[in-house]
Amino acid sequence: MFGSARILSDVALRLRQNLSHWGVRVQNINIGGGVGGEIPDNKRLEYALQHIHGIGRSKAHHIVCELGVENKFVKDLSKRELYSIRELLSKYLIGNDLKKCVERDVGRLVSIQCYRGIRHVDNLPCRGQRTHTNARTRRSRKTFSGSR
Repeated sequence: MFGSARILSDVALRLRQNLSHWGVRVQNINIGGGVGGEIPDNKRLEYALQHIHGIGRSKAHHIVCELGVENKFVKDLSKRELYSIRELLSKYLIGNDLKKCVERDVGRLVSIQCYRGIRHVDNLPCRGQRTHTNARTRRSRKTFSGSR
């Protein structure tokens, strides 16, 4: 009796090790090739490409049309199709390169102290939106050290 309970607990322990966090298992395919980023393999290509920073709906649709492949699941793509995707994505400014470029551009605005740069430093909207009643996410409330 005790031996069977021990076997069951060993099996349960092995199952627990194989399961991922919260029962959700996401496998990704690394695009690599200097592009960086991973796309989930359980989604269709057009939707999986949108997981890369800098690729939205229209650019993903354009990429799939330009490649001439059907919109099938990423796990069903051949090595040749993955290679052609890498080659095509290397033309675009995406991922960490895009983040660095945006950060460099904002840094330039801050360094020359133009209006937009000052608004970035003050964490206020810099495209002309009103701030009297809106812009709650950009203009966070200041916390005071006293008791209220």
